Amino acid sequence: MVLSILRKMDPASKFSLTLQILGLTLCALSLLCSAFTFQDYSDALGKSILFFEGQRSGRLPPNQQLTWRGNSGLSDGSSYHVDLVGGYYDAGDNVKFGLPMAFTTTLLSWSVIEFGSSMQNHLENAKAAIRWGTDYLLKASTATPGALYVQVGDPNMDHHCWERPEDMDTPRNVYKVSTQNPGSDVAAETAAALAAASVVFKDSDPSYSTKLLKTAMKVFDFADKYRGSYSDSLNSVVCPFYCSYSGYLDELLWGASWLHRASQNSSYLAYIQSNGHILGADDDDYSFSWDDKRAGTKVLLSEGFLEKNTQEFQLYKAHSDNYICSLIPGSSSFQAQYTAGGLFYKASESNLQYVTTTTFLLLTYAKYLSSNGGVATCGSSTVKAENLIALAKKQVDYILGDNPAKMSYMVGFGERYPQHVHHRGSSLPSIHAHPDHIACNDGFQYLYSRSPNPNVLTGAILGGPDNRDNFADDRNNYQQSEPATYINAPFVGAVAFFSSKTTTN
Repeated sequence: MVLSILRKMDPASKFSLTLQILGLTLCALSLLCSAFTFQDYSDALGKSILFFEGQRSGRLPPNQQLTWRGNSGLSDGSSYHVDLVGGYYDAGDNVKFGLPMAFTTTLLSWSVIEFGSSMQNHLENAKAAIRWGTDYLLKASTATPGALYVQVGDPNMDHHCWERPEDMDTPRNVYKVSTQNPGSDVAAETAAALAAASVVFKDSDPSYSTKLLKTAMKVFDFADKYRGSYSDSLNSVVCPFYCSYSGYLDELLWGASWLHRASQNSSYLAYIQSNGHILGADDDDYSFSWDDKRAGTKVLLSEGFLEKNTQEFQLYKAHSDNYICSLIPGSSSFQAQYTAGGLFYKASESNLQYVTTTTFLLLTYAKYLSSNGGVATCGSSTVKAENLIALAKKQVDYILGDNPAKMSYMVGFGERYPQHVHHRGSSLPSIHAHPDHIACNDGFQYLYSRSPNPNVLTGAILGGPDNRDNFADDRNNYQQSEPATYINAPFVGAVAFFSSKTTTN
């Protein structure tokens, strides 16, 4: 099969693909590709969680470790008579976008659910990062009956300023979806986040877990009953920033899948069976992101078949195989793109978000397969869990510095990492070092400065290199130098897997 593929390729591509296949084989069979130690991965895990402290909005707790940050957004929602203090800024700006925040919280929770047992002394910090998100999402979900608050801050106005979050004087407008102006995508993702988090806290905080699950059920009912895309309801407030390009059907199936996982209520199984085909169960999609949940849903539901032999989910195992096979060089359905340095490449803007979600799904599916000795079926061949782990390890190691540029794309990890991060709070002087207000336009001198960021945004994974493995450490190049919560969230689970001493590297 591999030979037939190679015959059809030009010499340069053939050589690159041959090297990738050889590399994956060596990684799967030996220790030759262990660029990092267990301790390195554990260090990266701790830092990948610490990053979320730099994104916090609201009143910071006494145990805040990134001490260059201060309180911010303390009156969010007050002009609308609701309490929307807290939550996360999505990336390098000061807006609280509900769709990526909810997805971040879902993926952080999924990371703990699957790989929390490998997190050791980092587990409590991971759960604190989840709780910072869910506390806010609970407020947004319950403040007003028949509504879900999905955003704080006018992104168009915010992006005209370069300000620390502690100094914000841009409009803190509040936006919501309702029965009249629906947002099934953001509502169903919020339900998924609350449901997934309820699993995380089920044993350690049962009352909180129950509150999360009950709220998730109500929010999902709202999403399902009042159907529509939040992009249509809110237009330029969310587009082009976090437009729901994939629509809302994928989120409805994703949300139902998490409610099934969290509640084990047969009604959600019935919902998935009855509506799955309409909501994308039969689609093969090769991307997993804050916008498109289809590949993640397939893998999530495949667990029911692989670990619990729930026959209704066999379909999702088959589609998960299709997704996984598309990533494997040499597979009959291989269609992914990799750089010469071996990095999965999907898009020119913030590519590492696709790398971290893909890596997480590879490892999660490998875990599910390993539970019963299963394999992924790729045409006439099969792929074992260890092959998926080897490919995932290549991506994790690349991000951490085992790449042609010898550059770690996690800030604060390794000897060489980006110094000019596209992030307002990190690039401006700390509120503690420079207490005086820095106005909207006065901050731009720091955006364009060639000096390194004065505040290290420890653990932030940036957008990353281009399709030729090149990276411009340029603060103004947001496509490559901006971090985001949804880049880090799945990486937390992936790097936790490799931090375990029981992992076969």
